[in-house]
Amino acid sequence: MSNFFENIHDDNVYKFFSGGKWIKSHTGNLIEIKSPIDDSLVGKIQAMAKDEIDGVFSNALDAQKAWAKIALDDRAAVLKKAAELLRQNIEEILEIKVLEIAKNVGSAKSSILRSADIIDFTADQMDVVNGQEVLYSKDFPGGGEKKTAHIIKEPVGVVLAISPFNYPINLAVTKIAPALLAGNSVVVKGPTQGSITTAMLVEIFNKAGASGAISFVSGKGSEIGDYLVSHKYANMIDFTGSSEVGKDIIKKAGLKPLLLELGGKDAALVLDDADLDLAAEEIVDGAFSYAGQRCTAIKRVLAHKDIHDDLIKKIAAKTKEKYSILGDPRDEKTQLNPLIINKQGEYAGELIDDALQCGAKVLAGGVINKNYMQATVLDNVTEKMRIAWEEQFAPILPIITCEDEDEMIRLHNKSEYGLGGSIFSQDVSKAKELAKKLQTGVVQINKKSERFPDNFPFLGIKNSGLGVQGIRWSIEAMMRVKNIVENK
Repeated sequence: MSNFFENIHDDNVYKFFSGGKWIKSHTGNLIEIKSPIDDSLVGKIQAMAKDEIDGVFSNALDAQKAWAKIALDDRAAVLKKAAELLRQNIEEILEIKVLEIAKNVGSAKSSILRSADIIDFTADQMDVVNGQEVLYSKDFPGGGEKKTAHIIKEPVGVVLAISPFNYPINLAVTKIAPALLAGNSVVVKGPTQGSITTAMLVEIFNKAGASGAISFVSGKGSEIGDYLVSHKYANMIDFTGSSEVGKDIIKKAGLKPLLLELGGKDAALVLDDADLDLAAEEIVDGAFSYAGQRCTAIKRVLAHKDIHDDLIKKIAAKTKEKYSILGDPRDEKTQLNPLIINKQGEYAGELIDDALQCGAKVLAGGVINKNYMQATVLDNVTEKMRIAWEEQFAPILPIITCEDEDEMIRLHNKSEYGLGGSIFSQDVSKAKELAKKLQTGVVQINKKSERFPDNFPFLGIKNSGLGVQGIRWSIEAMMRVKNIVENK
């Protein structure tokens, strides 16, 4: 590893970061990070103790007070520098990232570049932080002219940012950059599988000038997660992960403000007037990119009966064309990467077996070998099958035939999730009206479900999340309003 990252590890043993220093745990306990590609050792991370976490939060609390006093344009300059350093060190980060989470080289690289763009764009949003407002009581009926409200914004304090394995750079950046610009300090908890990549990102911000305002903790979520989210010095939690864990955070966090991006069962509604070539292309990419391990992956298709037969032929053909080469994601020829752990392959197998026993038909794929799984298309799926409702987080695409648009709406809204969705129709006006009826946070028209671009609002409803993200909205969520009332 280059001199740039030399401080974050000793002989491939990665440290935690607190008070501007990279530190080894006094426990001596380490967690091995092995690559999903071939089970080779990528490195070891610290299994931190509770007293060390206390120290991290204490340092973050002190650092936040100093960071908030730094001029806003200077904080923005730190972000600009971080974006620059991220681009300069992309190849080294990319090598570790691909090993650690088994993401295809091209996709992993574009995600890092997108992350640098997010940091840059965030740095330009100083007006969101500076925004102030004055209200007068005379404007309210019976209010008179005796009161003036001076409404200002303040940072919430210490933000706990918890990112997932599938986007250890991107979904950490969407938390870190808005928090720092707003004047908060950030304690970053990376995913266990993805912690090394996250540590490298934290060093980017450290070298850019954030120093003590950013911290990094490591350890298994099952062991330190509850302690982190319930910590008295954690003033806000920004979490991306499963709905199950998100619900647990809500119970244990107390009255902390929360931003939660949770699970999804995003549906693609294909109407009888859709451009089927476009729909098949977008659906296949939406379902199988990064082996379906994305919250916003297309996880089911609701197809109108009149176009069903033509659609499934195009989907099956496109799947075999674009996602049939399963293998090592470091090889540019590889189209489909392995799953993050073997257990996910076992779960996917259970869902497929249940569907087949209930009458589903395999149109493509279906073979699983530990965490290496073929892109699988299932037809004849009904609402009685588990795959119709459970979030697979694997390359399985179930297709459900619908009589009409009313049935599509019913099946869509029956889900416990409400993150994203897509409507494919050549009648955009009709699609927009239909979108209003879907119980979900974001609806794409004639495009796969996705979070991009990051200056748009992004949210989930029901079991898919809490709060609104997107750069401007994240900054606002990480500040609290104070009302100073002047009486005359």
